[in-house]
Amino acid sequence: MYYKHDNSILMKTINRILLFTFITVLCSCSKDDDDNNNQQNIQQFVSTICPEISGATAVYWDGSHNLPTPLTQIPTISNPGQQFIHPQHPALGFTMPQGYTAEQITDFQSGTIGVNVFRNDNNAVWHYIPSSPFVGQVAIGDIVNFEITQIKSFHGVTQQGTIVCAEDAVSNEFGFPISFSSRLIEFGNFTAQVIVQTHFMQSLGNTFVSVTMASGPTAEFDNLVMNTYLPIHWQLQVISDDVRDSDLDGTPDNQDPAPFNPNIN
Repeated sequence: MYYKHDNSILMKTINRILLFTFITVLCSCSKDDDDNNNQQNIQQFVSTICPEISGATAVYWDGSHNLPTPLTQIPTISNPGQQFIHPQHPALGFTMPQGYTAEQITDFQSGTIGVNVFRNDNNAVWHYIPSSPFVGQVAIGDIVNFEITQIKSFHGVTQQGTIVCAEDAVSNEFGFPISFSSRLIEFGNFTAQVIVQTHFMQSLGNTFVSVTMASGPTAEFDNLVMNTYLPIHWQLQVISDDVRDSDLDGTPDNQDPAPFNPNIN
């Protein structure tokens, strides 16, 4: 299975993952108006950096690049299922929709932790590793290619695929070179978004790599973004009343008339 991983392969390719951050526009409106505005804004949205895509896929892509998105409310899980908490890193915890399972990634020797989330039919995958140090300098393109190869193999697709959107950037932060690379790729009947960020610390001789990957059938990808990938992402942010959903009924506490009663939302 995809990312039922061999740790030796993982350690040769990916090393530290930083949770990417979304900038969104949040409005104060009634819940019904908010729902309608949210759906309309999302459907009409066209990516500002990749005009080839629109809708929820564009929201996911632009948000992954720290660009404003048209969301008027925080995405939440509408059909809560299992909860996942990483035993070595409790902050890596979230609720999945029904029909999904999670596999923890742990490598005690390297300190790598992460998680794979699989829909039960294996047609949808979310892959995230928040930490994995790698000795030496790693080319970011090798990591991106590895991730794409892995997910194509998992879905049983041998065709090369088409890159729909791509962004690459290099910057410096606190004197350390940072590389960022992202791909939105279609292959067979599937779409995958791969986000990779690397930090090379010459003083330590280590590269720290961040990877977040989401895939699913192209015809379902917008729905997967709104119902699975964005809700999981938001649960990993700093918890506030805008995000907290105490009764797991799909409505954030600050919009829920009974935040501790799952039968009222």
